[in-house]
Amino acid sequence: MKHPKSYDSTPEIRKRMSKVRLKNGKAEAILAKRLWREGYRYRRNYKKLPGSPDIALTKYHVAVFVDGEFWHGENWEERKSKLKHNREYWIEKIEENIARDKRVDGKLKDMDWISVHFWEKQVLKNTDECVRVILELIDKRKNN
Repeated sequence: MKHPKSYDSTPEIRKRMSKVRLKNGKAEAILAKRLWREGYRYRRNYKKLPGSPDIALTKYHVAVFVDGEFWHGENWEERKSKLKHNREYWIEKIEENIARDKRVDGKLKDMDWISVHFWEKQVLKNTDECVRVILELIDKRKNN
């Protein structure tokens, strides 16, 4: 997908976009450290799996993704209508991200992995709940 020819970003937009982290964000680090303290070992950004999960608990076949709300389309139908700038580009970009997430989840399922997605803000605001969900998935794996 190419940027439209008329896409000239302003210095403010370039500065804001330069702060976007693709991996090793704060939420991923918090979640990973909590799992480590609980005694669970993992791989970060595990490239041997589809989608390079943020946290891959290889022993239990659990893949954890921490998704940015904008990039992965939280409340997408509502948010899409509010886009003002470079609307066509962002709709195409984010809808492809959503479709890719579904394809990756399907590939992981075919490989007998469980994938779980958390919104970044969800991890930051309620880390305990996210850890609880992951531990339940691990228990499910242990009991099968």
